[in-house]
Amino acid sequence: MLGSHLRRLRERAEVSRTDAGWAIRASESKISRLELGRVGFKERDVEDLLSLYGVSDARERDRLLELAREANSRGWWHRYGDVTPDWFDAYLGLEAAAELIRTYEIQFVPGLLQTAEYARAVAQLTAGAPRETEDIERIVALRGRRQRVLDREPPLKLWAVVEESALRRPIGGKDVLRQQLAALREAAHQPNITLQIIPLEGPGHAATGGAFSLMRFPQRDLPDVVYLEHLTSALYLDKRDDVEHYTRVLDHLAATGPPPQQTDAQLVALLDRVSH
Repeated sequence: MLGSHLRRLRERAEVSRTDAGWAIRASESKISRLELGRVGFKERDVEDLLSLYGVSDARERDRLLELAREANSRGWWHRYGDVTPDWFDAYLGLEAAAELIRTYEIQFVPGLLQTAEYARAVAQLTAGAPRETEDIERIVALRGRRQRVLDREPPLKLWAVVEESALRRPIGGKDVLRQQLAALREAAHQPNITLQIIPLEGPGHAATGGAFSLMRFPQRDLPDVVYLEHLTSALYLDKRDDVEHYTRVLDHLAATGPPPQQTDAQLVALLDRVSH
């Protein structure tokens, strides 16, 4: 979050990455890595950049320096670094800081709503060499730890739009799917969780590019972030045009799909199907 904020301040001040690098005795590529959140933040560097960008308000400077200190502290998720790719660390930090996540899923149940058995089955679906049992159990433990955001105070608000095909796919077998669907029924009744299911027989829609998530934060001056995961990397988008595009897609999905009030009946029908 701090990196993208520094980028916007630099662009607003019309300062090039080269000039910004010169101000902190670093290269243009170092500024790029800072803005992408790929390296740690030295408070002295942040102070120098804020001065270069014309940020003189003491309260704003203090808040951004506090963000730098927080960014440099290791979050709880770093203990799982042996079973997660480097590019996923940023997502875990954003997820923990968000107040609202809107997500669209086409392949799996959203991670924050997965049962342990379902998460275990997903973890086993890896390309190449199979994972060790110990690694799979650590991935399942990480998934469970992440889900605490739904029970904290105040809880994360989750709005998930899921393709019905993802809820028909018997990952882990029929028993695992049955338990997962039952867990979704329970989750959908929680006040901070909204679940919509796009039926198979529905028409095509604008979200043909794959799954993505949109995260919003309690700090109103921080931008929303769009997260798109690929096989070996991920994209984090926070430019206004990108965010607005994905927001419109989510709004369209929510408006044209069955309303949340129909979700329980849809899940009951899916449970009936998998039970026969």
